[in-house]
Amino acid sequence: MKAIRRFTVRTVLPEALAPLERLAANLRWAWHAPTREVFAAVDPAVWRDCGHDPFRMLGEVDRERFDRLGRDEDFLARLRAADDDLDTYLAEPRWYQDYAARRPAPAAVAYFSAEYGLTAALPQYSGGLGILAGDHLKSASDLGAPVIGVGLLYQHGYFTQALSPEGWQLEDYPEVDPRSLPLTQLRAGDGTPVDIVLDLPGGRRLSAHVWVVRVGRVPLLLLDAGHEGNPAEMRGVTDRLYGGGNEHRLRQELLLGVGGVRAVRAYCRVTGHPEPEVFHMNEGHAGFLGVERVREYISAGLSFAEAVEAARAGTVFTTHTPVPAGIDRFPRDLVESHFGDGDSVAAGVPSHEVMALGAEDFAGGDPGVFNMAVMGMRLAQRVNGVSRLHGAVSRGMFQGLWPGFDTAEVPITSITNGVHARTWVAEEAQELAHRIVPDTGEFSGVEGWEKVTGAAEAELWEMRRTLRARLVEDARRRLRASWRRRGASEAELGWVDDVLDPDVLTIGFARRVPSYKRLTLMLRDRERLASLLLDPERPLQIVIAGKAHPADEGGKRLIQEIVRFTDDPRVRHRIVFLPDYDMDLARSLVQGCDVWLNNPLRPLEACGTSGMKAALNGGLNLSVRDGWWDEWYDGSNGWAIPTADGVEDPDRRDALEAAALYDLIEQQVVPLFYDHDDAGLPKRWLEMVKHTLVSLGPKVLATRMVQDYVALLYQGAADSSRLLGAEDMRGARELAAWKQRVRGAWPGVRVEQVEVMGMEGPPLVGRDLVVRASVALNGLDPADVRVEVAVGRVSESEQLVDPEFAELAPDPDAPANGGPGAVRFTGAVPLERAGNCGFTVRALPRHPLLSDRAELGLVAVPEAPAVAGDGMVLR
Repeated sequence: MKAIRRFTVRTVLPEALAPLERLAANLRWAWHAPTREVFAAVDPAVWRDCGHDPFRMLGEVDRERFDRLGRDEDFLARLRAADDDLDTYLAEPRWYQDYAARRPAPAAVAYFSAEYGLTAALPQYSGGLGILAGDHLKSASDLGAPVIGVGLLYQHGYFTQALSPEGWQLEDYPEVDPRSLPLTQLRAGDGTPVDIVLDLPGGRRLSAHVWVVRVGRVPLLLLDAGHEGNPAEMRGVTDRLYGGGNEHRLRQELLLGVGGVRAVRAYCRVTGHPEPEVFHMNEGHAGFLGVERVREYISAGLSFAEAVEAARAGTVFTTHTPVPAGIDRFPRDLVESHFGDGDSVAAGVPSHEVMALGAEDFAGGDPGVFNMAVMGMRLAQRVNGVSRLHGAVSRGMFQGLWPGFDTAEVPITSITNGVHARTWVAEEAQELAHRIVPDTGEFSGVEGWEKVTGAAEAELWEMRRTLRARLVEDARRRLRASWRRRGASEAELGWVDDVLDPDVLTIGFARRVPSYKRLTLMLRDRERLASLLLDPERPLQIVIAGKAHPADEGGKRLIQEIVRFTDDPRVRHRIVFLPDYDMDLARSLVQGCDVWLNNPLRPLEACGTSGMKAALNGGLNLSVRDGWWDEWYDGSNGWAIPTADGVEDPDRRDALEAAALYDLIEQQVVPLFYDHDDAGLPKRWLEMVKHTLVSLGPKVLATRMVQDYVALLYQGAADSSRLLGAEDMRGARELAAWKQRVRGAWPGVRVEQVEVMGMEGPPLVGRDLVVRASVALNGLDPADVRVEVAVGRVSESEQLVDPEFAELAPDPDAPANGGPGAVRFTGAVPLERAGNCGFTVRALPRHPLLSDRAELGLVAVPEAPAVAGDGMVLR
């Protein structure tokens, strides 16, 4: 029979076992081993068969088993202890409460993301963006940070992956029943469901239920359009993650952004949760949240310009892509149709103003598209990338939004991603660490990790073999299932029992499969790879996983190429491709692999966190210096694959970098792993593992990441929002009026004359360069303008390199050597660097409520360089 709709019949638990329902409904079990042990004790076989999913398991265990457990005093004692522990976890003061006791911290933060990787039991993620979002919420919970997550509930989630007999990726989209997941529907005080409604063109309406996921202390709100209250075409808006055409994706992002803000308001109204002071867009998918907040402020009496300032102040935008192709860009007319003067998703917001927010009205931009990242940045006062290198790449990508400023001055900072250790670190490793360092707070610093490295090397090595053996067992099980689905009979699969070896050096490679991640780089010289795999004395084995987007034919061809190689009977016992890469497989890989391989085209990896997870489990990284590895590789905590930067021919670049990869594996990685002392231990390898834990442990934790967001971005956003919102939005009104006045006057602001004063003889290090500039202000007040001199080395292209800035002070009483209304500015700059140096003077807007001096993108410089400073040789 076809068209079967699934549902779950649940057993009514005895009253004594009621805490099982509560424990299953809070996803803290996903990272709390003692809670999982309680569920495992309910019925070990069902627990295994249900994929370690407590909520699902409670629907599979028979009533007789529950009746027996309800009379088992030992089990009931363990259950009460787990329930009490959850109570303590949810109520006790944690890091954020201490932080908030010392400063006016944000009352709450709303965190928006299109996907969340919390557990394989809740398939609402596709890759790194979702895993990062899930780790962000878990760490916020552990820290006690008052975060509210916002996303969409996809009826089919992301696809499950299988392989055809020919090794081609096949996709399936199993239906997700909200009633079979650890979710509760948001209801008003009278018990009626809370629905979020959006008005769409043509008089159509899109409504969404709101489901609440408990992620420890953090509520995650998921909007669901797949209900009978919607017409058929609207029910499909939340059908699948990253599916459909432009209009489908636009509706999803309108629901996430506009509907998400409304869901947050409803949740706070119903539950009494503090209203967020900060809104965080995790990528441009959530950009429309800024438009909805502008609409709210307009409805409260502000003009559009004033509302934009009020909304920007409390908004943070995180970009995750290092390539323009990774940004959502919609046809301009499609977006405009949703913000017209009639039916509008944001009634009251002028449609032309919305369109201006996403316009690519800068050099190289496309006037026919609406850019979600550009809108997000224009509606956020604080913007960041996800690693130091990615911050620099992002400043280059988006420089057009801040014309006139050097790339280094573009106001995009960076906070490097981290990973949630309790989710990704093997329980054996956690137990070893806890035995040596009972206070988990010590792991925020180097000292705790140094103590862990005091463990006996034999114990550390045995732990690594245990994790490797578990991966081998898991790989064989998955490989057998994959071949059965590809059409092989059980009689043909005896060879699977000998696939991989728990005592062989194991390299892992797993990620999404866009071309820039170069899944098949390892196949560049297949014979050389085969010789490494089949070395009789020091063999190598590789475990590979990854999904290509369903529409990415090139990615699917890469997967087929790697699968065909792994199918070769000569090497298939040493290299395997495991389909359906998800959180469970990822955990198995990062825990069991000795080396984590990453070879993207630099600098196209924004951050990448899988290598961080491997490091926390005692693995070593073998990676191109991209993303986080560029920042934290120190020469002794892994290996850096040399890159052929600047080589234009991509084929030649791949050949050079593949050769370098083979050399590293052959000459350094393999010998180090197999060089054992008299006790049978790879002494130098283990020393490298210990150094990795100490050098990376405190840095790669997501708790560090969330603390950075709180201190460096959320706090500033909350402070700015309060400043602009005080006294009936006085600050927002004043700032909007000031910006309008400055923008109007700026075309007439000119640096008209620059002079060097009092310089006798050649400039010398230690002396001051005294500069005087006449600046035409075109009616602006001197307080509206910052005039500064920049001094630095002069490059071959006549640019200042790493300039140092010093402000010039206005002297309105002194005569200026410029046109009418010019004001003289004067100041001194100490000369601190010898060599071929130069200087220039510039003027830019100044206001105490600006978050950055480049915020407006306005700058005035002399029409010609000042001759006085060129070519100076400082001695």
